[in-house]
Amino acid sequence: MSLAKALIPEFEHEMAGLRRVIERIPASQFGYRPHPKSFSLGDLANHLATIPGWTISTLTLTELDFGLPETQARQPKPSATVEGLLRTLDAGVEGAMEALSKAPDADFQVVWTLKNQGEVVLAMPRIAVYRGFVMNHLIHHRAQLAGYLRMLDVPVPALYGPSADEA
Repeated sequence: MSLAKALIPEFEHEMAGLRRVIERIPASQFGYRPHPKSFSLGDLANHLATIPGWTISTLTLTELDFGLPETQARQPKPSATVEGLLRTLDAGVEGAMEALSKAPDADFQVVWTLKNQGEVVLAMPRIAVYRGFVMNHLIHHRAQLAGYLRMLDVPVPALYGPSADEA
């Protein structure tokens, strides 16, 4: 089995869980911030909705300079609605699935570089970028978002088994 084929079931599982969490966001609470140093709910949700799409640049480019105006112009525009978040998420998931399904094993070993206005921020094999900066990053922030839902008394969906709100 190829590496991509082994990664796809996990990707699909995590994206389904992310979608369920985003669907529960109360639109009236986008400004909610549990602490002054925390993201607002809307900012956190917008960040999360874009992360699956990072798979595309990770697997199709060898470097990305997020400090360049042209890179910033290609980023999804923030949404003020749950529907808009879901459109961004779905587009990113679709593109990521296409990139994952086409990636041969050797591509995962290619070094990928993240830059900020020409300065190298990190350089590591694509598999490490995908696992750490896409998947683990997404799971971390999804857990934060689920915590926000709990604080807002919104039922938290089951992710890895039942939640306190879903048997």
